[in-house]
Amino acid sequence: MFTDDYFMKMALQEAHAAKGKDEVPVGCLIVSNHRIIARAHNLTEALNDVTAHAEMQAITAAANFLGGKYLQNCTLYVTLEPCVMCAGALNWSQISKVVIGARDPQRGFLNKNLSLHPKTQIVQGVLEEECSALIKAFFKEKR
Repeated sequence: MFTDDYFMKMALQEAHAAKGKDEVPVGCLIVSNHRIIARAHNLTEALNDVTAHAEMQAITAAANFLGGKYLQNCTLYVTLEPCVMCAGALNWSQISKVVIGARDPQRGFLNKNLSLHPKTQIVQGVLEEECSALIKAFFKEKR
């Protein structure tokens, strides 16, 4: 029941919430022991803050929930590949696993040849079509 697909569907719900607020539709969850400890979506427009990406919001919420800055034994599910800024924060958080829906060839950290913490496992392409379609539709509407 608690598969990567299961949690990515919940991250997609967060992305749809962002789209409903006219934010770039990226959603994110952080899970520990099959329990969601943080959920977030982009808030850059609402907060007028370029750093208010879904991952940054979720990292802060999870650290507050756990009472510490490290996210070892946690998994982050995100609908779009993290940018360089978010990858840096994930690296510092020492998160154990990152599950990515759609790749971001322009702004994603993977094409920049960056890596996360050496112990962080990366899984790509979970519900990729759904994640990619949502972000593409959003930007098509904007143009």
